[in-house]
Amino acid sequence: MRIGIATDTYLPQVNGVTTVVRRIVSLLRARGHEAAVVAPRYPDFPTPDDEQERRIPSIPFPLYPAIRLSLPNARPVTQFFDAFQPDLIHVHTEGPLGLAGRGYALRRGLPLVTSFHTNFPQYSRHYGVGVLAPAVWRWLTWFHHPAQQTLTPGDAVRAELARRGLAQVAVWGRGVDTHVFNPSRRDGGWRRWLAGGDDTAIVLHVGRLAPEKNLDVLIESWRVAHQALGQRATFVVAGEGPVARRIATRLPFVRLLGFLPIQHLATLYASADLCMFTSSTETCGLVALEAMSSGVPVIAADAGGFQESVVANETGLLVPPDDPRGFVEAIIELVGDSRRRFLLAAAARERALAYDVAQEDVELLARYAGLVDATAREPTPCAA
Repeated sequence: MRIGIATDTYLPQVNGVTTVVRRIVSLLRARGHEAAVVAPRYPDFPTPDDEQERRIPSIPFPLYPAIRLSLPNARPVTQFFDAFQPDLIHVHTEGPLGLAGRGYALRRGLPLVTSFHTNFPQYSRHYGVGVLAPAVWRWLTWFHHPAQQTLTPGDAVRAELARRGLAQVAVWGRGVDTHVFNPSRRDGGWRRWLAGGDDTAIVLHVGRLAPEKNLDVLIESWRVAHQALGQRATFVVAGEGPVARRIATRLPFVRLLGFLPIQHLATLYASADLCMFTSSTETCGLVALEAMSSGVPVIAADAGGFQESVVANETGLLVPPDDPRGFVEAIIELVGDSRRRFLLAAAARERALAYDVAQEDVELLARYAGLVDATAREPTPCAA
């Protein structure tokens, strides 16, 4: 199969969409299929255009300059895909390049698969434009309506999209690589570097440091927990984004590691003692599954995708998303009870194994093949 992919975020950006797109591209090429990607061009990131990848010039997104928006010009996308001759188009984002990919599939009569990765209506509240949420929903439903299949990683999001008239929605994209994210990567050297001693618990947060991640709650809860625990816990953040400076200012005791390549990130997860996530906007919460796969219990917001991946009091703890005191109590409880952490960690690893990427990979290829085969079987119109 020849699969064309359009996305408004890709390397070097690190986020859930990029992770899934890279995974699909690697899967297709490893199984003998072809994949061609249209994505934004990023400054100072060398990406020569070729038959497998076309980068489109982009400008910074005003609310979040690290995110780039490509110019709304469908011509280079059309030229690139025409040269590639795809059997199917998979659109991962609803921005300019996603729109160009969507339009290409519809004009050429190709099967269209879309992905709903990001709950933008919820994001709008965190950026002070919550009044726009109904208009955002209208845009999203219009965008995804022509797709033969829309894939989203959460059951709750699937149900919401179906309620809004998108009957072709399926759950896909919450798989975790349980070989990469593995308890065996726990590293004493990393622990000594971060914590200084085996008796100090490492409390970790991983993810984009942006307003929609509800990080004011993390900041307040970590400030209080640090005062209560002292040297019994060290607090570590892996990730980049516009809130990083606020975290550094408000929490000078935090170890800010910035972006880490996947192998180092896997070692960091496994070397931690618990992971905490306060976001209430996750469609999946892949970071929680990565932590669980690494054998680490999770303290997460009782909202969105975390409700589906974390089993309360079995693989971690769930806390109301706007309850800093609840997060403080959860941190203190787990830091002080190593046996409870061990039991939660073992159950977390076991649950993550059920989300291993292998089964999802087979499922995705079957979805693609079914749509491509259905198109190939359609009768060709002929003149009377």
